Amino acid sequence: MTSLAIGGIVFACTFAGALGGMLLRRVIPDPHLSGDSKEVIKMGTGLIATLAALVLGLLVASAKSSFDAQRTGLQQISANFVVLDRALAKYGPETSQARESLRRLVEHMIELRSQGPEAGSSSLSSASLTAEGGKLYDRIRELTPKNESQKWLQSQAVGLSGDFARTRWLLSEQQDSAIPTAFLVVVVFWLAALFVSFGMFSKPNSVVMTTLLICALSVAGALFLIVELDRPDSGLIRISSAPLRNALSRLGQ
Repeated sequence: MTSLAIGGIVFACTFAGALGGMLLRRVIPDPHLSGDSKEVIKMGTGLIATLAALVLGLLVASAKSSFDAQRTGLQQISANFVVLDRALAKYGPETSQARESLRRLVEHMIELRSQGPEAGSSSLSSASLTAEGGKLYDRIRELTPKNESQKWLQSQAVGLSGDFARTRWLLSEQQDSAIPTAFLVVVVFWLAALFVSFGMFSKPNSVVMTTLLICALSVAGALFLIVELDRPDSGLIRISSAPLRNALSRLGQ
């Protein structure tokens, strides 16, 4: 389900809850909405509001952490590409094919990430990207060092190419949603219950309806942002490929 769809569902549930609360206000006898009953309802909704705020805070922290981890991982991969190219350049002209393989690998990675949100979530685990990385690794392993310096550079290059593979698969595994669906369902239920209480103690008028509408939109927007941050390569808020492009511009220099 897309982030926009989730946001729309949250808006519908919360605003419908407010309208439902207004309808209940007409059905429930007035004595049940005053005095001790009113105080109990306020205490109950206060408890729900506190729980919802705590869980929303946890969801925001989890989604932001996932987003930052993916962005940092992409920056690390980009930096390793540049360092690997420098190591191959110092090795000597024998690495021309390996450096060309590295360039094709970076270009292919950028191409996969530019194919749109639909392909973003599978770009890191793409079979074609795995094949390009394997070609680069084979080119480096095929080098025949002639002295200790070249031997050391080759070992560094092998390590960097291995780091790329490990980081790529780690980021691919981390792309699974860090926010359990049950969390979202429970939070939406709590928010809908809160809006029901808002509607029960509000007399319908243009100001109240506008306020509840804005509040419902705000809550839906918050859940939308949480889900978007949890999908950094397939949503509307995507991690930029600028680090990869910057690395590509430095290759071969």
